[in-house]
Order: sequence, then C-alpha cells, then structure tokens
Amino acid sequence: MFPLIQRCCFNTSFRLQKLTAPRLLLCGRNETAWSSLSLWLQRDVCHLTRSPSLKPASVYSAQLQAFHTSHPVFKKKTPPESEAEAQKHKESLKDAPKPALYLSLGGLIPFVAVPLAMAIQGTYYPEAAFAQVTYGAVTASFLGGMRWGFALPENSPAKPDWLNLANGTIPPLLAWQALLFRDVTQGALMVVMALGIALHYDVALLPPYPRWFKILRVWGTVVMALSLLATLTVKLILEEQGREGKSKLQNRS
Repeated sequence: MFPLIQRCCFNTSFRLQKLTAPRLLLCGRNETAWSSLSLWLQRDVCHLTRSPSLKPASVYSAQLQAFHTSHPVFKKKTPPESEAEAQKHKESLKDAPKPALYLSLGGLIPFVAVPLAMAIQGTYYPEAAFAQVTYGAVTASFLGGMRWGFALPENSPAKPDWLNLANGTIPPLLAWQALLFRDVTQGALMVVMALGIALHYDVALLPPYPRWFKILRVWGTVVMALSLLATLTVKLILEEQGREGKSKLQNRS
C-alpha cells in the first residue's frame, strides 16, 4: 500500500514540476503566481487524498461484515406463544368442573365392580356380565349422542353436517349390535370397539373440546375397556376351573 501511495505522490509532484516550470519562467518571482501555485497544489493534494480508490479499513470491514451476516428478514423468528394457549396446554383433571369429574368417576363404578366382585367371590355370574355389557352399550350410545349436542348449537365450532351427525350414530349402532349377540364375549368386544370409536371422535375430530375433558375421556375409556376385558378374563378362568372340577368329580364317580 505504501509503495503505491509513494508512486502516486511522486508522479503527481513530477507532473506539477513540468506544468509549473513554464509559469515560473514567465511570471518570475511574482507573488500572485506563487499564491496561485499554492492553491493549485492544495487542490490536487486534497483530490488525491479523497480518491475513491483509497477507502479506509473501516469501510472494508463493514462491507465484509454485511457480506457474512444474513439479513434480519431471512432469520426465522419463533412467534411467542400466547398466554391463553399456554394455559390450555397446562390444563389437567384438576381444572375439570367438580360435577363433571365426580359424575364421570361415579359412572365407572359399575364397570369396575362387576369383575372385582366375581374375582373376589371366585364365581362367574352371567347376569352380572350381561348387565355390564348393557351398561357399556348405554354409555357408548350416550357418547355418540353427545356429539349431536355439540354440533347442533349455532355458535358451535362443529357444523351439523353429514360427517359429524353420522359419526354420532355409529357408536349407538355398534352398541345395539352388541346386545344382539347371545354370547357375552362377543358383546363385550363390540362395546369396546364402540367406546374406542367414540373416543377417537372426541379426541381427534373435535379439537375444540377442553383439554381436561379429553384427558377425562381417555382415562374413562381405558378403565371401561379394561373392565370389560377383565370380565372376559375372569369368565374364561372360572369357566375353565369349573370344567376341571366337573371332570374330577366324574372321574371319582
């Protein structure tokens, strides 16, 4: 850089000497010539120092920094989550209304009581098992009709279209089919299917439901399905034990 500056200054001074020599010979030692010469030298020197080719280092550093940094527009900005949405994600069963929570828990008692009583007494009661299947069919019909009640109001986010209303009739149809089976095993499995479909509708297809209600629906469906399956398990075990006892009595006789 310094050799370049010296070369430019040397060439400029040499040009000035060649251009100003005739003026000095013509004007002699006139003060006016010296003053004009000094002004002309100052103008050229300032023009040389202000040359656009000699930019300061700060300009180059700023350009390099702008080249290596991305524009703020292209940077991804994560939108801040609103307080209402954050509060919805934090909801749990504690935020559920007391009547809804207690009535739902009380509605699970008939499901749990049947297999528990048969397991404690060691006896299978077909009437109690059929009563449990019937209660499960009624519950599935109630959950299907609840979808109609959610879609019919004017301000509801769910429209009363063919999809919502037809999905509300599927659990009652499956529940009715469960009561037509003569075998309790087939009826219980059909009721479990109806409860699972109703849960899928309430959790996946209707997101405007409160979070506490979805959690309550999941846990309630799990308890109901496990209770029905527990009744079938107790039936198989006790029936197998009864067959073995009869066979032993026949062998002894």
